Amino acid sequence: MASEQTYTITELAREFDITPRAIRFYEDQGLLMPARTGRARVYTKADRTRLKLILRGKRLGLSLAEINELLDMYGGVRNSAPQLERFTKVLAERRAALEQQRIDIEAVLIEIDSLERQCNALLGHNPEGAAAARAELVKHIDSASTA
Repeated sequence: MASEQTYTITELAREFDITPRAIRFYEDQGLLMPARTGRARVYTKADRTRLKLILRGKRLGLSLAEINELLDMYGGVRNSAPQLERFTKVLAERRAALEQQRIDIEAVLIEIDSLERQCNALLGHNPEGAAAARAELVKHIDSASTA
């Protein structure tokens, strides 16, 4: 019987383009629990999969607590309904947060455009253009504060 494939911390760090320190941090947070041979960490395929899922969760913007909750729910059972329902809820929350950020960014970009036009009009000694830009900014600020 062949023994299960294992990985060193260096191999995993190289494969996922992260530092060994990051992997040790995930261990400190209880997300990874490799076996030890003396002082060396020995990672299994399951540990490698957990690390891959941790990094995917981080890329999605999930907190370590959310990632840990989802990983703990997994418990080796593939596609369990409670895990999938919780993951769907977490994804919906993340999507809503990102959509709000997009709206906020678009509003800030509009303000920047307006301020640039106002500044350029003032620098160009164009009082009418500056007044129009100022009125546009006031209108935008008023509409943003009522939203």
